[in-house]
Amino acid sequence: MNIIVKPMVSDNEKKGKAYVHWKSWHEAYEKLVSKSYLDKLTLQKCEEWAFEWPENTYVAIDNGNVIGFMCCFGHGEEEPDAGEINAIYVLSEYYGTGVAQKLMDTALEELKKYSRKELWVLKDNPRAIAFYKKYGFHEDGTEKYLKSLEDTEIRMIME
Repeated sequence: MNIIVKPMVSDNEKKGKAYVHWKSWHEAYEKLVSKSYLDKLTLQKCEEWAFEWPENTYVAIDNGNVIGFMCCFGHGEEEPDAGEINAIYVLSEYYGTGVAQKLMDTALEELKKYSRKELWVLKDNPRAIAFYKKYGFHEDGTEKYLKSLEDTEIRMIME
């Protein structure tokens, strides 16, 4: 396995990212979010998003196939010292192989100029919370209820 992490550029990479987005949500969140939300999260919807918002997205590629992706960005003028990891997703067959770590390392490198890094994670997702804690993120007590998911996210920060 020779994993490459690179900025998402080509249409094939965008389609691959969309597939990972769709598949990983249906695998990881089946028992965490509402069935009605997952039913609405179609591959076509994920493709629309991948093509509409390709910025700040990196893909993990193995043998020419997208197997994971990460999105991160700065908050801009409203919070000039803050950057956010918006998404890290990996196909389940690559769990435990170091792909998520490579994506996280890339995100932290991209966000190194920001004194505060943050992300939002489903409150009932202990696997993801443990992963982020390994990197030094901690819960800051901020929560938001997402009506569309019928679930709560917590904010984790690294300062």
